[in-house]
Amino acid sequence: MFKPEEMVKIEVLSLNRYKDSILTYLHEQGVLEIREIDVNLAQKDAPNEFYRKAASYSISLSRLIDFLKSYREQETGGIKGFIFPELRPKKKYKYRGIENLIKEIESFLENAEPEIKSVEGKISSLNTEIERLKTEIEILELLSTLDIEVEYLKPTKSVEIVVGFVERDKFLPLIEEVKKALNDRLAYVSRDLKGKVLVVIALLKRDYDRANPILAKYSLERIEVPDVKGKPRDAIKELQKEIARLNKKLEAAEKEAKTLAEKYHDELVFYQELMENEREKANMLSNLVRTNMTFALTGWLPKKDVPRIVEGLNKISQGKIYVNVRPPTPEELEEIPVKLKNPKFIEPFEMLTEMFGVPKYNELDPTPILAFTYSFFFGFMLTDFMYGLIIAVVATLLTMGHKKLNDGVYKFSNILLWSAFFTIVMGILFGSYFGDALQRAGINVPMLLDPMRGALVVLGLALAIGLLHLFIGYTLGFIVKIKNKETANAVLGPLPWMLIILGVIFLALSMAGFVSIALGEAFLLPGIVLFVISEIRSDLPILMRLLMTISDFFGFIGNWLSYARLMALALATAGIAMVVNIIVAMIWSVKIGPVPLGIAVGLVVFIGGHIFSTAINALGAFVHALRLHYVEFFGTFYSGEGKRFEPFKAKREVSELELEI
Repeated sequence: MFKPEEMVKIEVLSLNRYKDSILTYLHEQGVLEIREIDVNLAQKDAPNEFYRKAASYSISLSRLIDFLKSYREQETGGIKGFIFPELRPKKKYKYRGIENLIKEIESFLENAEPEIKSVEGKISSLNTEIERLKTEIEILELLSTLDIEVEYLKPTKSVEIVVGFVERDKFLPLIEEVKKALNDRLAYVSRDLKGKVLVVIALLKRDYDRANPILAKYSLERIEVPDVKGKPRDAIKELQKEIARLNKKLEAAEKEAKTLAEKYHDELVFYQELMENEREKANMLSNLVRTNMTFALTGWLPKKDVPRIVEGLNKISQGKIYVNVRPPTPEELEEIPVKLKNPKFIEPFEMLTEMFGVPKYNELDPTPILAFTYSFFFGFMLTDFMYGLIIAVVATLLTMGHKKLNDGVYKFSNILLWSAFFTIVMGILFGSYFGDALQRAGINVPMLLDPMRGALVVLGLALAIGLLHLFIGYTLGFIVKIKNKETANAVLGPLPWMLIILGVIFLALSMAGFVSIALGEAFLLPGIVLFVISEIRSDLPILMRLLMTISDFFGFIGNWLSYARLMALALATAGIAMVVNIIVAMIWSVKIGPVPLGIAVGLVVFIGGHIFSTAINALGAFVHALRLHYVEFFGTFYSGEGKRFEPFKAKREVSELELEI
């Protein structure tokens, strides 16, 4: 806790014939981050033909899956499916090398791919033809206003027929200009349709080249006349019959696709996952080096996993392997990947830390402190017993439903559980149960503090909490710098602010008569002196140093005052809840005759209003609690510029690899 997982560097050298098995073993274990080797005595490794085929087959399988998945029976979804998702069953696969796996895939695709592609082509062709006929029907419906035989709208040997739309205000100028250009050698019919004019123009083919630029000038939108016979209405009926016939064929083809989906989909997904993992292994080969007989790799892994990994490597290679494990050197400090290490109940909060960035290897992990302060700030801002209870119920259901997946929802719901606990506690202290709903109902609710009537007290409490939070941050920064032997930076960096904060605290206590004012001055004055020294020691011009001193001082004041949002959001929660309760009270006694309509409407408003209030205020508490940590707290000691540990790890959702060791 407070310190990242201890990492070591491992160097592996073995024979090429064990490379695939060793890579697969490391991939399945998922505890080693492989790094690129920069050497001149050997050559970079590269994928062989089987790894290249794996990449190709992964794409082919994905395409087949994309087609079949729309014809599978849909799994149950909705709210129940989100809260209690079904765990996908895993199929075991005994790994006997990539060559055997590729041969198995090829054998499977030899039968499955032609069947699927045949049905896919049939469905695609039918859909294309149906869409073409529907487009023709749309055109014929427009042409039906002319009531002309469709054959007459087709050009002949000597006559060109132009059918299209033109804006209403452009129609007459168009006709006049074409007439003038062709000496009245044209005939036309037209119909007015919603601001546009549908027009059919007949002209001699030899005149077409002179008329065409004029038609383009007036933006005539041409229509391609369908190749049908008879009047448009009759042709539409025939096309609709053809569409009905094609739809029957499409239904038969889709039924065939559903059969294939039931037969092949899950197996395709299984093999596609195997191929994706092989492709990931192929991408990692460029980090390895090899000679004609041997290969080498290097990387970082947690120290606690070393015995297990070394034992597995020796078994796979039958002892024909060289493994060197060593601690990192000071020169490697910046490149060591960081894996956070915390107790199980704190572990979900690592997600919030990682959203900002992981610590450097020589920094402290703020997650244990963040776990408490984040949850407390959330509860302080939401501060309602019933709102906390609602969130706790939702979070508990999500935790139960996603525990087996251990996914992001499971981690987030655990964070919500802790936040809900503090919300409930603060709700009891502030006497808030759906705001002032119980008080309005005549129930006497014990409370330590009323946020609406004691806003100044809540503000003072929020600022005191903020001062303590900043002091913890500066103290952690001081410890890190001392630990890393940066004594001067520790004394002139966080220490002045630690002394200033202690001075402010003791001065406040002296005003209440708890301590002597001299104690506050004993901390405050040295703190101010150290702060001034830290500011004037820079190489900047004197004016810039003065400005920086003022800026840094007021920057600290701004960070401190930012904690006033604890009070502001607590008041916002109480205020919105109060408004909902007032509205309910106004409509509660409304009756229409003997019917107590106000009670029914009031219940709807009460439930809906408080659910909305819970959601909107919980969102605000979530965002602002994060901001107080990311901006104010982390700014005192934490960089978040470490490199996250990204192990070479297989992704297994539907497959489980059995590797012989």
